[in-house]
Amino acid sequence: METKIKKEKTNVPKAEIGWEIKDRHYLLRGNMSPLTYILRGKSTRRQPLLYFDKEQGHNREIRYATNQKSIFVDEQDGHSMLGHIIFENGVLFVPRNQQALQKLLSLYHPFKDKKYEEFDSVREAVDELEDLNLEIDALNLAKGMELDKIEAIMRVELGSEVTTMSSKELKRDVLLFARSNPELFIELANDENVELRNFGIVATEAKIISLSQDQRTFSWASNGRKLMNVPFDENPYSALAAWFKTDEGVEVYKSIDKKLK
Repeated sequence: METKIKKEKTNVPKAEIGWEIKDRHYLLRGNMSPLTYILRGKSTRRQPLLYFDKEQGHNREIRYATNQKSIFVDEQDGHSMLGHIIFENGVLFVPRNQQALQKLLSLYHPFKDKKYEEFDSVREAVDELEDLNLEIDALNLAKGMELDKIEAIMRVELGSEVTTMSSKELKRDVLLFARSNPELFIELANDENVELRNFGIVATEAKIISLSQDQRTFSWASNGRKLMNVPFDENPYSALAAWFKTDEGVEVYKSIDKKLK
C-alpha cells in the first residue's frame, strides 16, 4: 500500500526564500555618517514608496508599521502604527525580532544599495582578504626591486625630489608607497614605459636633451637639433618613452645612456 506525501504549498515570496533570522546592521553609503538620518518608511503623494512584485506583475505600496507583520499596505489590516527608520552616526541596528523592518530594509526598500547597504561580515572579510593579499604582493615586489626601477616609480609619485634622496630613503619610501597604494604601485611596476619616462626626465635634468617651453618638442641641448615632436594632448615624457622604442629613438637612447654614465 503506497502512501502519497502531499507537499504543502508555501506562500513565501521568492524574495524571501532562504531568508535567515538573525540580527542585522545597515550602513549609510558614500561615507555618510550624520548624527541622525531618517529613511523614508511610507509613501507620500509626491514620493510613493513602491516595490515591483514580479510574481504579481505590479507595483505594491510598502509601509513600515510596528504593529503589522507585513510591510505591504495591501496585506496590513486595522490601524497601523507607523514607525521611524533612524540611522545614528550612519548605522542602524535591527534585532532579529523585528522581522518586518529587516525584510523591508534587506529585500524591498527602493533605496537599498543606493542610500544604504546591509553590512555583510563575510563579504567584508573577503574584501579585506583581497586587499591584504594585494598589499603583500606589492610589498614583495617592492622589496626585490632594483634601485633604478624604484627611482623610476617614485619619480611618478614624488617628481624631481627623488634626485636628492639616498638609496635607503628611496627603498623606504617605495615600501611605504606599495603599502598605502598597492594597486597603483603594481600598475606602475608592470608599466614597461615607466623606466623610459624616468630615463627621459633624468636626461633632461642632466641637460643632455631639452624640452621646449610649450612642451611640444625635444631637442639636443648641445646644438638645439630637434629630436621629436610631442603629439598634441599627450604627456611629453610618455611620448618620449614611446619614441625611444622606434628605430631612430633607440639610437638616441643609446647615445644618451653613454653620456649619463
